[in-house]
Amino acid sequence: MTYKYITIPVIFSLLTALFFALLIGALLKGPTDISVAQIGDILSERLLGTSNPNIVDWQRNIIIDIRLPRALIALFAGASLALCGLVMQGMFRNPLASPSVLGVSSGASLGAVIAIYLGASLFSAWAIPLFAFIGAGISLSVVYRIASSRGQTSISTLLLSGVAISALNVAAISLLLALSLSNWDVARMIIYWTMGGLDGRTWDHVLIILPIVVSGFIALLFYSKQLDLLLLGEHHALSVGVDVRRTRRNLLLISTAMVGASVSVVGGIGFIGLVVPHILRLILGPSHRYLLPASLLGGAIALLSADLFLNTVFSEQAIPLGVVTAALGAPFFLFLLIKQRVTTGNL
Repeated sequence: MTYKYITIPVIFSLLTALFFALLIGALLKGPTDISVAQIGDILSERLLGTSNPNIVDWQRNIIIDIRLPRALIALFAGASLALCGLVMQGMFRNPLASPSVLGVSSGASLGAVIAIYLGASLFSAWAIPLFAFIGAGISLSVVYRIASSRGQTSISTLLLSGVAISALNVAAISLLLALSLSNWDVARMIIYWTMGGLDGRTWDHVLIILPIVVSGFIALLFYSKQLDLLLLGEHHALSVGVDVRRTRRNLLLISTAMVGASVSVVGGIGFIGLVVPHILRLILGPSHRYLLPASLLGGAIALLSADLFLNTVFSEQAIPLGVVTAALGAPFFLFLLIKQRVTTGNL
């Protein structure tokens, strides 16, 4: 048995164990103490129809209506961002590519903020997700078109145009925020949305993000071989029969839908799509057959960890979740920039 066949099962076992440990931790953590056994009984009641007379209604309500949807949203949003980062890094053969760097996340945030500013979110729960999808799609289309010419994509132009579009999106969000200051409720909602968080999320939000992330992940599994070939270069992929333009278009559509769903539910959460797939690629190697499920687990672990850290260390303060991911991700991004600069001499 080779090193690869030993280490990969061990790594997946560790990731799975860490994921379930954090999931249990997310259900345990809160101002009210509820034991692991009580959580097990409550979940057993819902899943298996059992009954425990020692469980009271307020305990059921806390677990089922507050902590469980919050944990599931962290799971799906983190997985979504990590998977999209993995796909973009593979497609564009650059470790700096991610939804936040390419302007997709800021585009989705701008779409969501427009929905809030216009009051569209008051008429339908799907207004913010719809606007987020549109914002993410427009931003990515503009960035991709700027960087593409005659069937070729310039990676450096792609990254720089992504930074420029992100700056434009942030400027537009700031403008809408300034215009909404006369209505403090709207302004406050925009502020909290752009900083990202899981407070107040319900099963309605789970129902928005769950089907898109699950279907997107299944679709990406069918593209694992194409992603491996794209990682070797466009010419190599074309030589073995991959329709590069169609594959990239479909992968971008899937990524846009997943980022839009994530941002529409948790707001602006940056750098998970950059950090998680890069670390996993260093550990597991380039094969997307392993990287896709590992990124799903890794993204969920990253966001569950960040939320648990906030609830443990800053439980008395309302620190936004996006602040934690940015504080950890930004130095990592700078490290990648410096490393790539030293290795290649340019981006």
